[in-house]
Amino acid sequence: MVKNIVKDVFFLSQKSVPATKADMGTARDLSDTLAANADRCVGMAANMIGVNKNIIIVNIGFMNMIMFNPVITKKSGEYKTEEGCLSLIGVRPAVRYEKITVEFYDMSWNRQVREYTGWTAQIIQHEIDHLSGILI
Repeated sequence: MVKNIVKDVFFLSQKSVPATKADMGTARDLSDTLAANADRCVGMAANMIGVNKNIIIVNIGFMNMIMFNPVITKKSGEYKTEEGCLSLIGVRPAVRYEKITVEFYDMSWNRQVREYTGWTAQIIQHEIDHLSGILI
């Protein structure tokens, strides 16, 4: 189901809690909502649709990938950039890393460890920040 985008900074600033297998419905809602906003958005965190769970979705070029409880375990190549956010107006400065390693659970609840670089790594970092209540 396509959900409304949360713009309440107080809500978005709260830390999310771990996701469980019972949160598959939220993942489907995230997927539907990202698809409905694909012309202006490449990733979302569950709190952006009003659910304080550690779930993100990221467009990785050829598909959208859901990540439950993602954690960045390695990062390298720090750089400064500017980013926008569907929940916020305008662009803001951000510090990101060119290369990251992320541990997460996929839609089948299998543990994954993957390395990402460039634009995809930047999107993942932005969405993981949302889970920690960090707004750009």
